[in-house]
Amino acid sequence: MKKIYYLSTCDTCKRILKELQPLDGVVLQDIKTEDMTAEQVEHMQKLAGSYEALFSKRARLYRQMGLHEKQPSENDLKNLILEHYTFLKRPVIIIDDQIFVGNSKKIVEAAKNALHH
Repeated sequence: MKKIYYLSTCDTCKRILKELQPLDGVVLQDIKTEDMTAEQVEHMQKLAGSYEALFSKRARLYRQMGLHEKQPSENDLKNLILEHYTFLKRPVIIIDDQIFVGNSKKIVEAAKNALHH
């Protein structure tokens, strides 16, 4: 399975999708218009090892909700990701049993190599 969870309104996600071309056989899911299911988030967690690895602390809501002052549990993080797409570190690229989370150059390069080799 090849799938990318992204945000169509995010310039960084758009740039990365362009960089990963061609996307033959890749399913794209815009998490703003198509909510993630609990099963999808649980699958990501299994591949990534934790919900913390999937969680974006850069989200504006993170500070607004005072989460930076708390120590949310793995279950709290899962529920927050399911509650609001902004908490998912983007993009999430799944290629078979590999997962690439976030937008660092190193991650994007590794995803590109896995996708095209």
